[in-house]
Amino acid sequence: MSIPLAELVEHTGADIGVSGWYPLTSEHVERFAEATRDFQWIHLDAERAADGPFGGPIAHGMLTLSLLPTMVTDTFAVDGADMVINKGFDKVRMGKPVPVGSRVRGAMRLAEVRLRPKGYTEVTLDVSVEVEGAKGAALTAEMIFLYHAEVA
Repeated sequence: MSIPLAELVEHTGADIGVSGWYPLTSEHVERFAEATRDFQWIHLDAERAADGPFGGPIAHGMLTLSLLPTMVTDTFAVDGADMVINKGFDKVRMGKPVPVGSRVRGAMRLAEVRLRPKGYTEVTLDVSVEVEGAKGAALTAEMIFLYHAEVA
């Protein structure tokens, strides 16, 4: 979905799309563990994790969270902005484990639009990440962006 910057406020409260599916393979999990130095066995040791609380290895919650910017940009575009800044997250919750080898996708809703000084528009998206074939959200978050357009 693509919305002109000047019309964003008119779409407040609207569902704006669902991303494609993103696989979370053991290779993704291993590379994320290496990058973050989070080597906990529930993520990396398939044999031990099989007897653990989740019945197998699970992806890092932060790995799932790190996919949100890509999910959003693949789903939602703002026309007329010359710069986009990922301002951060509010109310992040990891509700369900994401089994290694599963696929996830994000659904977005335009929660709030605020006009800011100097040509900035602050946009809050409610994002919910689901695991293919599972019920309930694996992750929910409010994601905040600043869109900028030159002021005439």
